[in-house]
Amino acid sequence: MSSARSSSPSDSTRASRGPVIVAAAVFVVLVAVSGRYGYHRDALYFLAAGHHLAWGYPDQPPFTPFVARVMSAIAPGSLPVLVLPSALASSAEVLLTAALAREFGASRGGQTLAAVAMATAPFLLGSGHLLSTATFGFLSWTAVLYLVVRILRTGNDRLFVVTGVVAGLGLLASDLLAFLLIGLGLGVLISGPRDMLRSHWLWVGVVIAVAMWTPYLIWQGQNGWPELTVSRSIAAGNSGSSTPRWALLPFQFFLANVWLAPVWVVGLWRLLRAHELRWARAVGWAWVFLAVVFTVSGGKAYYLTEILAVLLAAGAQPCVDWARRKPGRLRSWMIGAGIATVIALPITLPLVPLAQLHSSGVVAANYDAGEQVAWPTYVNEIMAVDHRYREPVILASNYGEAGAIERYAHVTAYSGHMGFWWWGPPRVPASTPVIAVGFPSSFLTRFFAHVTLATRLNNHLDVDNDEQGASVRICTGLRGSWPSIWPQLKAIG
Repeated sequence: MSSARSSSPSDSTRASRGPVIVAAAVFVVLVAVSGRYGYHRDALYFLAAGHHLAWGYPDQPPFTPFVARVMSAIAPGSLPVLVLPSALASSAEVLLTAALAREFGASRGGQTLAAVAMATAPFLLGSGHLLSTATFGFLSWTAVLYLVVRILRTGNDRLFVVTGVVAGLGLLASDLLAFLLIGLGLGVLISGPRDMLRSHWLWVGVVIAVAMWTPYLIWQGQNGWPELTVSRSIAAGNSGSSTPRWALLPFQFFLANVWLAPVWVVGLWRLLRAHELRWARAVGWAWVFLAVVFTVSGGKAYYLTEILAVLLAAGAQPCVDWARRKPGRLRSWMIGAGIATVIALPITLPLVPLAQLHSSGVVAANYDAGEQVAWPTYVNEIMAVDHRYREPVILASNYGEAGAIERYAHVTAYSGHMGFWWWGPPRVPASTPVIAVGFPSSFLTRFFAHVTLATRLNNHLDVDNDEQGASVRICTGLRGSWPSIWPQLKAIG
């Protein structure tokens, strides 16, 4: 693979300053709003996981907990600092989208349109103000796609070494990247260039990526592959952000800027059909593979959105050319995109005042919005019960509750949910009273002789999130020892 695959004009097309301005604006907005509500339940979990660093967790690779550990060490208790890497990753995503457009021969206007389309995508903004595995996964997908597109265009297969390093890091952030890599490989088999598969640089890159990913795979194997259990639970609809299988494709229009949907639709068509992008056909087939796999397996809608950048990049220039053919068309189109963005912003970002959040409809449209509010209030209500007893065990039904208790009350919380189960049972006598949060009485009476309702959590905002109305119960008379009942409390999914 030493000769160029395409005479794309991107070699002579200068990079645009427009995407830099757009990326900077995204960074400023995300940082400005990051502390308006509070920690998302996942961020509270990542903070706890960061204090139990490992090569793997039942539901994720190690990168995001490691980031949480580093940022919390830099500025303990600061939410804006904690989510700063997400804002940086989102800004980099905008720049990489524009760089991809340049690889496809886009002019400065095309590069800027690609950047704007990415910057106004609800998925980017919605994940970019949170500490989220999705944010880092999104960036790793786009970085790999940029390198692969450049290899396909130029024939510079030495870049496979860099691609292997980037893929290895990406797999430690989100193992969903493995599906993209498989899809790209199948795309090459279907549409070429098949001589790429004979490049020894490709296999060097594969070895690097697999070697970097291996510690996580070993952890999963040693612990019974809990990630597969999590995946089945998501497919069954047990996650707050799960989507029905039929909704995966329609949701792509809402996770991107719906008014700018023609950009990625045209991009997909070009990758699959356009003669001038025949050299990049493998990327189009990768999208087809991912759409089928994630639909059949019941993946979340955003899984497929992670390949959005390359579609926007491929479609940007034709859309600019179309808009410029008629005076005023480009301006009208951009005004429409601006209106669509303004409508979506209160749903994707924490802009609605907390006092009005319950009546705004935002939580119904965006599950994650409700999971960022009232954690200090909930913890205060739990600790008001805790203070009636001397050093009780606090047992939470999910990682959000447990993480919040550790973050705000600075005491150890226990849970059978996800990584908390791996961190072990309480090491206290069976006679120690237990404050159980979020469990139904019928579940607790299997393990305790006496279960009494103490209170129910109330966020005092009328926001219908997962913890609103959750029970707080006092439990005594443990039926056995903690090590004996701990396996029965395991909740993966």
